[in-house]
Amino acid sequence: MTVDLRSDTVTKPTPGMLEAMFKANVGDDVFGEDETINQLEEKAAAIFGMEAGIFCPSGTMTNQIAIKCFTQPLDELIADQTAHVYRYEGGGIAFNSGVSTRLLNGYRGILTAEMIEPEINAENIHYPHTSLVVLENTVNKGGGSCYTLEQIKPIAALCKDKGLKLHLDGARIFNALAYTGDKAVDYGKYFDGISVCLSKGLGAPVGSVLLADRDTIKYARRIRKVLGGGMRQAGFLAAAGIYALDHHVERLKIDHAHAQILAEALGKASWVTNVLPAETNIVLFDTVEPAAIVSEKLAGHGIKALPTDKNRIRFVLHLDIHPEQVEYVVKVLSSKF
Repeated sequence: MTVDLRSDTVTKPTPGMLEAMFKANVGDDVFGEDETINQLEEKAAAIFGMEAGIFCPSGTMTNQIAIKCFTQPLDELIADQTAHVYRYEGGGIAFNSGVSTRLLNGYRGILTAEMIEPEINAENIHYPHTSLVVLENTVNKGGGSCYTLEQIKPIAALCKDKGLKLHLDGARIFNALAYTGDKAVDYGKYFDGISVCLSKGLGAPVGSVLLADRDTIKYARRIRKVLGGGMRQAGFLAAAGIYALDHHVERLKIDHAHAQILAEALGKASWVTNVLPAETNIVLFDTVEPAAIVSEKLAGHGIKALPTDKNRIRFVLHLDIHPEQVEYVVKVLSSKF
């Protein structure tokens, strides 16, 4: 048996999703004529209470476009030191926007208004201008840790008071919503931009949507063009995103339950020193032996996992992991492999 727990990006389109893709009505999106992309953008914006959206090939692109829209060269943004926009987007903050980054040390990647406020620079020619705060929900490096809306509200209030923009890297936002019970539509009250990934927990093969007000999205289309993200008959991909939003959101709780099962099994394993709380679909755990060695041993049993540090490994649950596979992994974890 092969069980791929490296990431929730490894999923394959379901039969229903493939059928929706084949039946999609498409046109040239750069001309604004792909009705399926238009439908996806409008649907995603409505879900989160935002005015408009723009479909892009990746979450990295939607995040980088947002940063470009909300900053100017010589500005500075504030983010947690584990943030995907800082660690895993190729230095794009500096390259694309000419912006510096103020990194904070949140608890499992979760920031508070009290942490952010002292890091906002005073207006002084010696300092970069603080213009943007970026939050991530869920936090990848935090083991799928979540912000609740009650935690977000004071940060949004601070940003409004200080004249800062607030962007959400919502790569796994639906996982967060499944855990917290908050309503997606309420997010539009607090964020200037929201990046929603369709190719992770929702199982679409490609794509993310950036949500914001209409003027921001109008400018975002120019930036997307410059970055090479203007696609043509991409409605085939957008159809997969629509299908995912209609059929794969509620089932995320299954992934969370599977993560809990694996976290519990890991907590009993003698070769594991620590397991982070598994709130959503990510399980981070520390190992006695180096992670590279442990991952090789797991691979010998058909279990693919991703080392994220010298002694840390990540499991990510997704819609292609079924109960019998979870049972198999538990059996392996419980053995002296």
